[in-house]
Amino acid sequence: METFIQHARGLTARIADRREEQETYGRLADGQSPLALFITCSDSRVVPSLITGARPGELFELRTAGNAVPVYREDMAACAEAATIEYAMRVLGVADIVVCGHSHCGAVGARARGEDLTGAPAVRDWLAQQLSDQLPKDEEPTVSAAVQQHVREQVDRLRGYPCVQERLAAGEVNLHGWFYEVHTGMVAAHHPASDLFLPL
Repeated sequence: METFIQHARGLTARIADRREEQETYGRLADGQSPLALFITCSDSRVVPSLITGARPGELFELRTAGNAVPVYREDMAACAEAATIEYAMRVLGVADIVVCGHSHCGAVGARARGEDLTGAPAVRDWLAQQLSDQLPKDEEPTVSAAVQQHVREQVDRLRGYPCVQERLAAGEVNLHGWFYEVHTGMVAAHHPASDLFLPL
């Protein structure tokens, strides 16, 4: 934690020393206009700005265990994930949504392998509710096949949100499925025509 504290303390000094940084951070105070909604896993090895090179203010992020997008229902109770998606669509007007799964995903791996999660009941119930029980059985440490199938399903779930449907119908938003390999840094994108994930 001390490393994080020292970095945070030094941020102000670094900004003050660079005019370009001052202008960048100053503009952030005026509001946000991110380029994309980036939906990914809570996993600490997945760092959206590192993967994309995004600067502050360029990504609107939604992070959940297993980069899960809840199925849209009209009777949804207050739901942080649904609120984030709606805000990105109707308030921020982002032009792209990326669902980014990753190799070695603990959430998808646990579901694909049928692991016993009775010791973590909140995790167990979230995964049971949000991750398909139709994921392919995947004993590989990378769980690549299961994660890629899961990404496809989350992109499809997004299409069920009225706020996404509106923007898709108007040609104002694009949906992307990505797969990130934590051990190589490679990013592959889903190509619907071939149903394959191919390196960017």
